[in-house]
Amino acid sequence: MTVASALVEGAAALGLDVDAKAHSTLADYLTLLEKWNRTHNLTAIRDPSQMVTHHLLDSLATLPHLGSDPALRMIDIGSGGGLPGIPIAIARPGWSVCLIDSSHKKAAFLRQAVIELELRNVEVISQRAESYWPPTLFGVAISRAFSDLPSFAAAAARLLAPGGRLIAMKGVYPHEELQQLSSELRVVAVPELRVPGIEGRRHLVIVEVGAP
Repeated sequence: MTVASALVEGAAALGLDVDAKAHSTLADYLTLLEKWNRTHNLTAIRDPSQMVTHHLLDSLATLPHLGSDPALRMIDIGSGGGLPGIPIAIARPGWSVCLIDSSHKKAAFLRQAVIELELRNVEVISQRAESYWPPTLFGVAISRAFSDLPSFAAAAARLLAPGGRLIAMKGVYPHEELQQLSSELRVVAVPELRVPGIEGRRHLVIVEVGAP
């Protein structure tokens, strides 16, 4: 099965509305990630078919849980190679997506990806999330591998508008991390994700941040 067909089948299995242009751009992103990964070590996964399941589909599986705002502003904390932010931005071109990572090497890749893929709805910030002050607050802050839940919340909650949500992508159900969250944060849901091609368990932790 080709990368393109695996992506189309996977998105259909997730029940996602992703148009042909987005599928093409997602495939181009994967090609670019694979190319840079040979010298910059952006991801431990090097097999293209695994990149489809463990990177693209894993990122896209969050879409049904990110809300229905057609003009959502979202920040991807510790974006690394652009996951999950770039696949989300490609699938939802009406959203504004900020990718932040303190690694200059990774930020260089993100900027190149934005240029080559013509992602006009994506901004790249190269600094620590803890020291970033956005001109406009976000509706969603998402993280795939940034840190544990309490650290993620401490870094990202202040970047959100009142009523904004923290979305943490996790593997097994994070019982201990949930218990360590501040009582000021409200855990909305912890849905289990079924991602085609991934046998291990995947969960999202969705946390709502109230008014300051």
